[in-house]
Amino acid sequence: MPLCLFRGTSGAPKLGLIDGDQIFDVGASGGPATMAAALQLKATALGNAVEKAKAGTGIARSSVQLVAPIDEQEIWAAGVTYLRSRDARMEESTEKSVYDRVYDAERPEIFFKAMRSRVSGPGESVAIRSDSSWDVPEPELTLAVNTDGKIIGFTVGNDVSSRTIEGENPLYLPQAKVYSKCAGLGPWVVLTSEIRDVSSRSITLVIKRGGKVHFQGESSTDQIHRKFEDLVAYLRRDNEFPAGVFLMTGTGIVPPSEFTLEDGDHVEITIDGIGTLSNPVIRLG
Repeated sequence: MPLCLFRGTSGAPKLGLIDGDQIFDVGASGGPATMAAALQLKATALGNAVEKAKAGTGIARSSVQLVAPIDEQEIWAAGVTYLRSRDARMEESTEKSVYDRVYDAERPEIFFKAMRSRVSGPGESVAIRSDSSWDVPEPELTLAVNTDGKIIGFTVGNDVSSRTIEGENPLYLPQAKVYSKCAGLGPWVVLTSEIRDVSSRSITLVIKRGGKVHFQGESSTDQIHRKFEDLVAYLRRDNEFPAGVFLMTGTGIVPPSEFTLEDGDHVEITIDGIGTLSNPVIRLG
């Protein structure tokens, strides 16, 4: 039973627990009412709140809208964690050795990605920049981390990126990564109590254009070069996240160099046991 944020006909999103075609309002059962409040709890306390919510009265999923499962958190991302990602960034970059060195370095590449205002939930549009001609989605297993630094769950992330801008100069990374609608997240958070082992989960990417499959790729989390706990530890060094944090863990699926996202495309990312995140694509400007 994954956690979600849902919105009814009015009001702010509420924290929900999904069970089949029903959603249970966690806050209405005395538990946390927001994702921030959930991520401020210790794992045991959150588990108790979830169990209590199950005894409540369910709401039909068809009567509400799922939104991105993020409110006060930041999203950060780890780069060059898969060999395919390293190779792709070396291919695009004028400074190829930078990515080769960071792949094997003790310190991982970790960068800020988005606040809630730049994040798109299930069914909402993600965007490509108006000043870029080479853009790709990056399907990523994303960690939900509580204030104690414990991984409490997993969701699907899309780290949309401009390969044009990043390839010009590594120092342009923030412009390639951070802009309006630059991230997709959702559709929910599967708790570690429900799925403890994510070391070998398939990740698939399907991009449709004009209703037809234009690109399809597959990877697996067993190809990641870093331990999730190490990524979280580096993220939290001299850093505090009072509302918790989401950490994208890198991508192992990179479309060929001749591919670029276009306005009107549709991106679908599925992670085995976690869920499917679907987003249409728009071009800004």
